[in-house]
Amino acid sequence: MSDAEAAGLRDRLVDAGVELVAGEGAQALTLREIARRAGVSHGAPRRYFPTHLELLSAIARRGFADLGERAAGAGAVGDGTASPRARLTALGRVYLEFALDNPGMYELMFRHDLLESGHLGLRETSLPLFGALVDLVGLARPDVDARTVAGALWANLHGLAQLWRWGSLQLATGADDFVPLLRSALDAHLGPEAAL
Repeated sequence: MSDAEAAGLRDRLVDAGVELVAGEGAQALTLREIARRAGVSHGAPRRYFPTHLELLSAIARRGFADLGERAAGAGAVGDGTASPRARLTALGRVYLEFALDNPGMYELMFRHDLLESGHLGLRETSLPLFGALVDLVGLARPDVDARTVAGALWANLHGLAQLWRWGSLQLATGADDFVPLLRSALDAHLGPEAAL
């Protein structure tokens, strides 16, 4: 098999995994089912991804790339024309929308075993988005340890995403839109917008 054919099959396997996680969730990502959907034998994935974690990491890498593109498209990263607070709001909104629109991929992307495994540079793929969050927090609040505040804000966003997806926040707050909760999270970590 040529290098191009091998790359094509690798991409087909990842494509099949991306479609599977979108339709059925992270728990459906078995080697056998990915191979079946890619139209190859159940042993074929092992030729290109020696471990199941490597294939899952390649699928999760696509999720991080998608999230990064959405953040850039919303002007949340790389756009110096908006205020840091406006860019943080855009980044938070993109993050929450991605999590809610792609629950299976979101779950896969933040699996500790994948991030710690080091396969396919997944950790390096995930860190630039956190770096952008740190940079924006530092611009918005130069008086704080930006990495610590960004970590707390990220944890808050992650919790908002999970609790909103479960319906818990809607039940507890009566909210039908997560944007006011996002604003409250930003206020909690950055101070009220008027004070900035």
